[in-house]
Amino acid sequence: MRDRILAALAKIRPTLQADGGDVALVDVSKDGVVTVQLTGACKECPMSRNTLKNGIEKFLKGEVPEVRSVESV
Repeated sequence: MRDRILAALAKIRPTLQADGGDVALVDVSKDGVVTVQLTGACKECPMSRNTLKNGIEKFLKGEVPEVRSVESV
């Protein structure tokens, strides 16, 4: 599952980087909770929660159905 999550993140990374941000995979739990770290402009952005839940989490769930949720550290 980790490799599929990394591949999915690689697909959305250019969109984040276009706005000066990025995302790094921190951990994947056995029960499908993905932990990521938002960096760059995404780290300080007031819309980062929206990006995380409505962007990254929604996309990952579509690409990797085993993903239950995405959390940020």
